[in-house]
Order: sequence, then structure tokens, then C-alpha cells
Amino acid sequence: MRKKPVLVVMAAGIGSRFGKGIKQLTAVGPSGEIIMDYSLFDAREAGFEKVIFIIRRSLEKDFREIIGRRIEKYFEVAYAYQEMTDLPEGFACPEGRAKPWGTGHAILAARDLIDGPFAVINADDYYGKTAFRILYDFLSSLPEKEDEPSRFAMAGFIVKNTLSDNGEVTRGICIQDMAGHLEEIHETKGIARREDGRVTGTYEDREVTIDPDGLVSMNMWGFTPAMMDALKAGFTPFLKEAMEQNPLKAEYLLPTVVDSLLKSGHAEVSVLPTPDSWFGITFAEDTEPVRAEFAGMVRKGIYPTPLFD
Repeated sequence: MRKKPVLVVMAAGIGSRFGKGIKQLTAVGPSGEIIMDYSLFDAREAGFEKVIFIIRRSLEKDFREIIGRRIEKYFEVAYAYQEMTDLPEGFACPEGRAKPWGTGHAILAARDLIDGPFAVINADDYYGKTAFRILYDFLSSLPEKEDEPSRFAMAGFIVKNTLSDNGEVTRGICIQDMAGHLEEIHETKGIARREDGRVTGTYEDREVTIDPDGLVSMNMWGFTPAMMDALKAGFTPFLKEAMEQNPLKAEYLLPTVVDSLLKSGHAEVSVLPTPDSWFGITFAEDTEPVRAEFAGMVRKGIYPTPLFD
């Protein structure tokens, strides 16, 4: 029997962004909803029935009380714990390291919970309804037996729908082939719309002009268990290099692993375009515009308020 896709929410970094605990999460909805609430609502509407939250164990009590208990009414909920000390035999966390090991390591924390297709999102990004629907449909359509190369997917957001009016942002610019498959992701920093109307950023230490109608990755992925196998296989080589070159800050990142699989021919990634606007609070000045966006969607009947009973 084909396994239903599950949703994996990367929330281990939530405390470091919003304070010691998670009670400081910014309310953006008319009834105090946080961004994650809207993502979960859209995911449930799209068909997801199980969610795996990747958190830090030190946040478990607060997370269960503030988020987990009410979400359990709508989803089957499981927890995985990303800890810096969760390393393969023979490795120890370097003294003085404060930074988590990255998004690839976060997904590895759920290695004992994932045995079928799964979608991955960030906890503090709003992706919109369309992205969840197309990703769920893609994962639901995959054959039970995995092919070679592995078939993955990525939600592609239009560049101009992911910009901030309050500062520069970093985005993964998608390079695709004629069939709409991902060839490369160019991690581009300092992206903003300039006074002359152009959108520019910095890629590999040089300024580049960016097509505002092009697509970017916002770390919303669709994977099969083959991705978990690849993450396991690549983590030890990553650690060996990291311990020598940058033990305190090196990160094991999902896009890097995906890129390696693409180049070796072991994966094929379909870019699934979505017209929805991405929202996130990159800068403090983003808060009120984001609240206004959600208030507008509530007025239009796109979302109820309160979102969950």
C-alpha cells in the first residue's frame, strides 16, 4: 500500500531566532496566529495528515504546550530532536560550537520516523495554499517502488513575490532545463529591487541582474526515502572536512546535498512553479506588512479567524 506523504517542519532554530523559548513567536493573524499556523492549515487542506516537528529537546515542553497540543486535533504529530551532539560514531561536537549543523542534519534527526514520501518546510515561512497542493499531488503520484534516478520536487517561487521592501535578502536562484527540471541552485545574496527598477544581487562575489519573473527556492521540498539515504551517506564525509576547515560554523545543507545528487545523476528534481507570494519576517519592519497581508486574506474569506478552534 502506497504510503501517504507526511509533512516535516524544521523548527529547531526557532528559539535562537525569537528568544530563549518560543513564547516570543510573532503573532501575525487577527486572532494571534503565527506563520506556522497558516502553513499547517494549508498543509491539512492539501491532504497532509501527519506532521513531524523537528525541534530542540530543550524547547519540547514549550513547543508542545503552545503549538503541539492544539495541532494534535488536526494531525497525527511526531517529534524529532536536532541536537549538535547527534553525530556518527567517532565524532564529537567541537568545543565552542553554538551553531546547529544545518538543514541536512535537521532532516537526519527524523531518520527513524520517515519511511515514505515527505515534504519539508521551514517553520517561519509562509508558502501559500498552491505550493502545498502541488507538492502533495506530486508526492502522492510517485510509484511505490523508487526509480533511479530518484524523483524529487521543489516548490519554485517567483522572485518578485519573495522580496522585502525593507532590505536585501538571500535566495536560491533556480537554473532549469527545458523540461522544467532543476539543474543548479545559485545561492545569491543581497537581492533587492533597485531605484532603476532592476532586481540585482551578488553571486560568487559579483553583481548579477536577476529576472524578477524567474524562480527561486524557499526551502520547500518534496523527497522520497532515497533522500534520507543520501543524507546519511554524505554526513560523515561532510564532518571530516568540516572538522578540518570550519568546525564551528560549517553547515550540512539540503540544497548542497541535492546539488551533489543532481551532478552525479542520482536525482531528478522537478521545479513546481507556484504563483503565491512568500511571506516571512526577515526584518522587524516586515511585521506590520505581513500582518496586513493576513488580515486582507481573512477579509477575503481565504482564511477563517480564529484559524484553529
